[in-house]
Amino acid sequence: MKANQFLDFEKPIIELEDKITELNRAAAVQNVPVDDEVKRLTEKARKLRSEIYSKLTAWQYVQLARHPLRPYTIDYIREISDDFVELRGDRAFADDPSIVGGLISIGDKRCMIIGHQKGRNTKENIHRNFGMPHPEGYRKALRLMKLAEKFRRPIVTLIDTPGAYPGIGAEERGQAEAIARNLREMAALRVPTVSVVIGEGGSGGALALGVSNRILMLEYSIYSVISPEGCAAILWQDPAKNRDAAEALHLTPKHLVSLGVVDRIVKEPEVGAHRDLSAMAAELKRAIYEELNYLGHVDEAALIESRREKYMKIGFFTEDSP
Repeated sequence: MKANQFLDFEKPIIELEDKITELNRAAAVQNVPVDDEVKRLTEKARKLRSEIYSKLTAWQYVQLARHPLRPYTIDYIREISDDFVELRGDRAFADDPSIVGGLISIGDKRCMIIGHQKGRNTKENIHRNFGMPHPEGYRKALRLMKLAEKFRRPIVTLIDTPGAYPGIGAEERGQAEAIARNLREMAALRVPTVSVVIGEGGSGGALALGVSNRILMLEYSIYSVISPEGCAAILWQDPAKNRDAAEALHLTPKHLVSLGVVDRIVKEPEVGAHRDLSAMAAELKRAIYEELNYLGHVDEAALIESRREKYMKIGFFTEDSP
């Protein structure tokens, strides 16, 4: 792993793993007995990983959710199934590459899958607009959702965006209307819907794909009404207070489950999805299949009502009198 591809708090783990690799390489080339030392370092690395990842701060969750090697929607699609058929365009303006969608089989269930897509390098990020959709991206997503509803196919959305694109062109083409319409239409879909936050779940840009019967989050993902940097700039007029904002926003999966916003946390490999795509994809596929299997036994009216009740309950709290 290159130096610019790991986070500061990952560095001690990477250094130990590199030492283990070097010892194994030396043993293979020079026939030097290193088993005891490798065993000792392996156990030390295991304990260090457990210690670091059991005490992550909210800001470290943000860093993991934005990790440069974190799997994106297309990565998961390729791992989950080999029969994905991509569908493009909003039939009104253009195709938005920051939203990817199409038909896919998850086990024996034929679904519509839709997700945000970021890029791995500058060229890809410009093409994908850094995973920030324009209005045509959300209109494409809605077109695919309505197509799935027509043919009675469940819908799976993978959420990973800093937020909707705030540019002048996007606003001129109706960004707010596109997001609002998705919220309304998703609430009334007559088929099962499952949303999974796989990285960043930012603002209305995420919510436009997130009004579902079941909301899942990967263990080291985040979901928030605003980015920590944006929150810090608004509340303290100081973007440098992003760490304080991350703590205040309660954007981690555990916080959101406790608040009733999220239904389920999908376990990641010990050091994050970016270290083992195959294992993460297998766990994600299993979780989605279980949710679809459960929702497949719920009738149409109950699906819509349970979705309505789910969102009506969010934000209600009771306080005990002193």
